[in-house]
Amino acid sequence: MRKINLENEINRCCDFIKVQLANAGFDKVIVGLSGGIDSAVTAALCVRAIGKENVQAVMLPYKHSHPDSFNHAQEVAEKLEISYESIDISPMVDAYLNTYALDADALRRGNRMARERMCVLFDLSAKYRALVAGTGNRSELLVGYCTQYGDSACAFEPIGHLYKTEIFELARLLDLPSCVIEKHPTADLWDGQTDEEEMGISYENLDTILHNLYDLNLAEKEIENQGFEKTEIENVKRMVKRSEFKRNMPPIPE
Repeated sequence: MRKINLENEINRCCDFIKVQLANAGFDKVIVGLSGGIDSAVTAALCVRAIGKENVQAVMLPYKHSHPDSFNHAQEVAEKLEISYESIDISPMVDAYLNTYALDADALRRGNRMARERMCVLFDLSAKYRALVAGTGNRSELLVGYCTQYGDSACAFEPIGHLYKTEIFELARLLDLPSCVIEKHPTADLWDGQTDEEEMGISYENLDTILHNLYDLNLAEKEIENQGFEKTEIENVKRMVKRSEFKRNMPPIPE
């Protein structure tokens, strides 16, 4: 994997946050705090950039969300000393699912939750006059491990250039609670779900392959020579290709 100066990255992210706010004419940000490492790092960087009084956190649990998700998010908010509130998305999600989508599978239900969360965040952004800070990292954005117009919807992505394994390093440097650093990453969209199991690859392998392919522009054979299976490399390339539409604005006729 690439070697980066973490202190420099913290300063770079903070400068980016300040510029985005200044350009948009805002002073505050709002962050959906999930209890995971990405949103925790995003919130911590926002606090460093603009001060804790200008960061609003929101927890958005569903009735089947694991209790740890809220508890860990709360621990992060209290550690950062930022204002936070919790809004249960179950009534609005279930109003649709129970009326129009009783046959929806776990993926559809998860996407519905992700989009409802973003609806709430953007409504509250108007209430607080605060930009919605994204929490996506480079690994997940590249392979499309996000819900279009759900968790991928935001005003800006302060950690979108950093791989997941780098986010873990940053979290340690930012002295975030161990609960968000040590647990297996999960979107908590259904019971027992973990990101790595759903993608079929560890973040360590994913990041290394992505870095070799898209930063170093190495050929598949060169990456295989590092000990990776051809099928694993091809699967990563397939995920990137299939999710290209998520990273682009909707096309229009020329």
